Amino acid sequence: MNRSAIDIPGYTYGTTEVAPSPATLADLEQLKTSVRFTQEDEHFLQLAGTVLDDQVEAIVNHWRSQIIAGIPHLAKHSRHQDGSPLPDYLARSNLRFQQWIRDTCQRPYDQDWLNYQHEIALRHTPVKKNQTDGVVSTPHVPYSDIVAFLAVLNETIRPYLAAKGHDESDVAGMHSAWCKSAHMQMALWAKTYMATQSAGATP
Repeated sequence: MNRSAIDIPGYTYGTTEVAPSPATLADLEQLKTSVRFTQEDEHFLQLAGTVLDDQVEAIVNHWRSQIIAGIPHLAKHSRHQDGSPLPDYLARSNLRFQQWIRDTCQRPYDQDWLNYQHEIALRHTPVKKNQTDGVVSTPHVPYSDIVAFLAVLNETIRPYLAAKGHDESDVAGMHSAWCKSAHMQMALWAKTYMATQSAGATP
C-alpha cells in the first residue's frame, strides 16, 4: 500500500474503530459464488492493483471533477447543504476514495475487508455520514444513486486498466474481476443500508 491509515485522514481499515460487519465470511463466499468470483479473478485483481496504483489520483479526479461535479444530485453530497464547496472535505474523501481502489485490488477479502465494507456503507447513511470529517453536508447518500453510479465506475475504469500496455485478454480479465468485486461490494453495502433502514436511520 502506498498509504497507511496514518497518512489518510479518517481511514480506519483494520482498527478497533471499525464495527463488525453484519455479513459473515460465509455470506461473502456465497456472493463470490453468485458473481462467479474465482482464484483467477483474485489474480487479475492483483494485476489490476499494480496497474492502477500510480493512477488512483487521476481516476478519482476523473470521477469526481469530470463526472460527479456535473451531476447536481450527486455532487451535493460533498458540499455544504447550501451547495457551497467543502474543499477540505472533498480532498480528504478523495484520498479515501483513492485508497478504496487499492483496497479493492490489493487487500485480501478477509474479515477486516468485510468489516470495512460495512464501515464505508455506514458513512453513506445517516448513521455516520459527515461524522468522519466533522462537516455539515447532506445527511445521507441514497443507495439507488450509489448503485446507479456503479455503471459509470465500471465503464470508466477500463481505459486505466489498459494504460500500461497489457494485452486485451489481460485487460478483459482485470476488468471482469473489478466489476465482480464492485458488485459484491454493493451487495454488502445493501445489507448495511437495509439494517440501518430497519433501525429507522435511513429515509
